[in-house]
Amino acid sequence: MHTTPSATAAEEPGRRVTTLELFFDLVFVFVLTQLTVLLAHDLTLATAGRVTLILVVLFWMYGAYAYLTNQVPPDRPSRRLLLMLGMGAFLVCALAIPRVFEDTGVVFGLGFLGAVVVHTALYTRSHGWDSLWYGVTNALAALAVTGAGLVNGLAADGLWLLAIVLQVVTPVVAEHGPGRRDGRSPATLRMQLGALDPAHFVERHGLLLIIAFGESVISIGVGIGDLPLTPGLSAGAFLALALAVALWWTYFVRDEEAAEAAFRATPPHARWRLAMNAYYYAFLPMLLGIAFLAAGIKTTLGHLAEHPGPGPALTLAGGVALFLAGDVAFRSALALRPVRHRAVGAALALATAAPAVRLPAYGELLLLVAVLVGMLTVESRACVTAMAPAPAEAETSAG
Repeated sequence: MHTTPSATAAEEPGRRVTTLELFFDLVFVFVLTQLTVLLAHDLTLATAGRVTLILVVLFWMYGAYAYLTNQVPPDRPSRRLLLMLGMGAFLVCALAIPRVFEDTGVVFGLGFLGAVVVHTALYTRSHGWDSLWYGVTNALAALAVTGAGLVNGLAADGLWLLAIVLQVVTPVVAEHGPGRRDGRSPATLRMQLGALDPAHFVERHGLLLIIAFGESVISIGVGIGDLPLTPGLSAGAFLALALAVALWWTYFVRDEEAAEAAFRATPPHARWRLAMNAYYYAFLPMLLGIAFLAAGIKTTLGHLAEHPGPGPALTLAGGVALFLAGDVAFRSALALRPVRHRAVGAALALATAAPAVRLPAYGELLLLVAVLVGMLTVESRACVTAMAPAPAEAETSAG
């Protein structure tokens, strides 16, 4: 029961993601790696909150670059070089993450400011100099983060929140900001902002998700470390991989193709809001869930026979629940059905944290795998039932 594209939309050409864009995504996923390191080092609610702040701020600019390269392909040397500079800026941010709330906050902020400047420079090539107006709000967000590196405690957290507020108002400035030099109306600008290539946009974010899943696989090796590869440890590694595979299944088997169809069926003037709702606001908890899951795997895989503490148990369960909650939001934004099975799956996944503290670590992995497999099985059967013709219809067709 997915949205289907209109005949006209189905004729739109599609463009493939370039290897340079994929290279850019590899650098960005290093951000997730660093966030996983930060969280695994200190499994507390305070650290989880700060990890969330960092990802919200940085993923905003990643989304801005994904939107940019969809409309301004890196198909000439000047654009490629600028995009490489943006990659370098994200790398600086990623390297500064482990101590960003200690002594590398200013370095992080300056790297982020560099990413904003490069993005704005590239965007002027498609939207003209008026794009500087919403480049200003992004720059102010970067300056707020830089300022956070100069203070500590609640003041620093407040400046990070200010950066997020500035990012939230940026789309409003983009659409209703100061007057346009060429007299373009907000409706005209919405059409221009919505001039997205659905195939490229959906594929780009799908590839990002695939690379992010790679972080959960790497965390298996990090969690095992130099421990002897016993049958029990091998089984634990298999369960951790099964978790990642099941999460992959929830998105790539049912959602990606349907998402492209939904985009094609959406009028251009509405696509840019749909893109933000589905691939920024909904994708955030999905990526955050993968980071939390990876941190949980790192901290528990080497202690499978032990009872995990509340921190590791909640990190594992919360990672899966966050991913599923994000997928519910993603499906809701694109009007893909059903969603109730995944909403129930998210609640059940989170609930596994309570019994997990009384079980060996592999017990929680088994529970989470069981939740995901059960959810996918029930959903698959529900979809088959919904697509099957009613008995009366079948008889009419046979007649």
